[in-house]
Amino acid sequence: MTTERKPKNIFTQGAISASFIAESIQKHDTKTNIGGHSIFLGQVRADVIEGNQVAAIEYTAYEDMALEKMHQIREAIFAKYPLVCMHVHHSLGKIAAGEICLFVFTSSAHRKEAIDACTETVERIKAELPIWGKEIFENESYQWKENK
Repeated sequence: MTTERKPKNIFTQGAISASFIAESIQKHDTKTNIGGHSIFLGQVRADVIEGNQVAAIEYTAYEDMALEKMHQIREAIFAKYPLVCMHVHHSLGKIAAGEICLFVFTSSAHRKEAIDACTETVERIKAELPIWGKEIFENESYQWKENK
């Protein structure tokens, strides 16, 4: 029996804290049908572009469309892989270099499915969600980030 999953809000204002990540992991210790977790953490890099160092990225999104698209991705991933659960959190607002801006956490009975589902989810988020990043340089100039 498949349970209908409803769109979840994936957006967090500001950076995603280490304590939030740790608490999310800890909450799964009672789910004894899980044998493997896969976690992806996206961190803002201090790239140097044309002599300017990135100090932060300011993330914006077309939230309603992004949440609907994430719901579709989530449904497709659950249909393809035997997951127990999936959690996705993406930052909005200004995130400093070194801070976490994306947290994807998948759990399954076996590690391979958790890893494959996590990888595919991250790739689809980067390719399909209407989320934009403005790279803010130390000199306060900026440019729109290209997803890679």
